[in-house]
Amino acid sequence: MRDGVTPRAGALVLAVLALQLAFIASYIGAFHEPTPHRIPVAVAAPPEALDDLVGKLDRLPGEPLDARPAFSEDAARRMIDEREVYGAFIVSSTDATDRLIIASAAGSSVATALTQIMTPLEDAQDRAFTVEDARPALLGDARGLSGFYLALGWVVGGYLVAIAVSTSKGSRPANPHRALIRLLSLAAYAAVAGVGGALIAGSLFGALDGHLAQLWWFGALLVFASGCFTMALQAAFGFVGTGVTILLFVILGNPSAGGAYPAPLLPAFWRAIGQWLPPGLGTEAIRGIVYFDGVGVERAAIILGGYSLFGLVGTLLVAQIAQPRQIVIPPSQALVPVGSSAASR
Repeated sequence: MRDGVTPRAGALVLAVLALQLAFIASYIGAFHEPTPHRIPVAVAAPPEALDDLVGKLDRLPGEPLDARPAFSEDAARRMIDEREVYGAFIVSSTDATDRLIIASAAGSSVATALTQIMTPLEDAQDRAFTVEDARPALLGDARGLSGFYLALGWVVGGYLVAIAVSTSKGSRPANPHRALIRLLSLAAYAAVAGVGGALIAGSLFGALDGHLAQLWWFGALLVFASGCFTMALQAAFGFVGTGVTILLFVILGNPSAGGAYPAPLLPAFWRAIGQWLPPGLGTEAIRGIVYFDGVGVERAAIILGGYSLFGLVGTLLVAQIAQPRQIVIPPSQALVPVGSSAASR
């Protein structure tokens, strides 16, 4: 074994095994049993019935809904537009037909869950309801997943280019000058990747069309933040830093991003972390750009700016610490070649 596998190689194999099992556990843990948990929903009803209805919806077994009173249909629609809720339940005061307003662009699986929750409740009251999609996904954006895949592609590109750059003269820059060159190269790459992804999603496939400029700058920020953060971890920890990046961005970040199942359908752990990791930040911001007039983009940009700042400072700091120190020898202690006039004296 020692002839074929060094201790370092054996440790790397064990690290890969740990990441592999964590990948399996994270994805199955997040997706094996999607269950509605306190889905925010606005409720508009006659004043005398509003409080009782909100309380009843909040007390449903398993707490699938987080009902929030809206004193008019217009108020309920504004709550959807501002992404405070995933839908609105409008109770009619004139007949036995109510309405459920959904926003499938925010997550088709949540819209489906709302419909499934409200159906037996209305049946039990001998009432019916119609469904209106106030924010439908574009025709080329099946089930509203294009934003998730676009964000995922940008994040993957960011950390992969950082790994690729690290193969040139080591993962740790030899000095701040070399670190700055790497960071500037990453910035140029991010600009190209941002416009490339936006053009593919929009002009080529028509999935997220009509938002080229906004998607371009946000995509560039997402790529740069992911790559910059990865560079800092690699500079500080080498191969271990690469493993930490994969753990955060892929193993934990992808299933918690809200692609196939938005946060209200995920277990508590994935609900909590998804809103802080680049895949989830990117997914929600892209949906905000395309479908909700930019709602939620500012928060995502601020957090990604934090990732970028961490990466910039971390990479430059490690390069500063790691650069070889020059030892200055006083002229009086310098070696004098044998045979020189000084030596003869």
